[in-house]
Amino acid sequence: MNIEVWIAFASAVLVFCIIPGPTVILVMSQALSHGKKSVFPLVAGVLAGDLTAMTFSLAGLGGILAASSELFLILKWIGVAYLIYIGCKTFFAKVDDAQESPKTSSDKWSMFRSAYLVTALNPKGIVFFVAFLPQFISPAKDFIPQIVILVATFIVLVALNITFYTLFAGQVRERVQSRNAKKWFNRFGGSALFGAGAITASLKHS
Repeated sequence: MNIEVWIAFASAVLVFCIIPGPTVILVMSQALSHGKKSVFPLVAGVLAGDLTAMTFSLAGLGGILAASSELFLILKWIGVAYLIYIGCKTFFAKVDDAQESPKTSSDKWSMFRSAYLVTALNPKGIVFFVAFLPQFISPAKDFIPQIVILVATFIVLVALNITFYTLFAGQVRERVQSRNAKKWFNRFGGSALFGAGAITASLKHS
């Protein structure tokens, strides 16, 4: 792969990462609720979700979604319902000492699962990979080395981006010790997830 092609791909991914979407809103709201120690399960969930979406795309589901408005709508509304569900849990969560960090495996698993499902079930993300990745793959060269480089680059940049957002929100959470402020962090995080659900609901099949 030419270095020029790789730089163009990395630059496009950076722009894609910087623009906040449902996944970024989710991880920031969860970090505001649980603190910066939630970074690992959230980042791991997002990366697993992106890998799943890319696998679906390469397997042909992205093309099916692009052609089928019904399947697109089904996945979209599943994602909307899940974002609203997580938003309600965050909005009405109680503030206590156990909430400061994900201390149990169930807490970590819950955050990993949330980040994974929101990322993997985003139909626009699956279709995006179908339209995006082929532009940087040369048919004159071996497919496997190219796709490995592109996927690895995408995963590293997404991991850095999500880690930054999560650490920032978690740091804000841990610097504020007021119980009332933490309650409002939960309210804000829950409201942000409702907003992410509304954004996802507005997605249209093209």
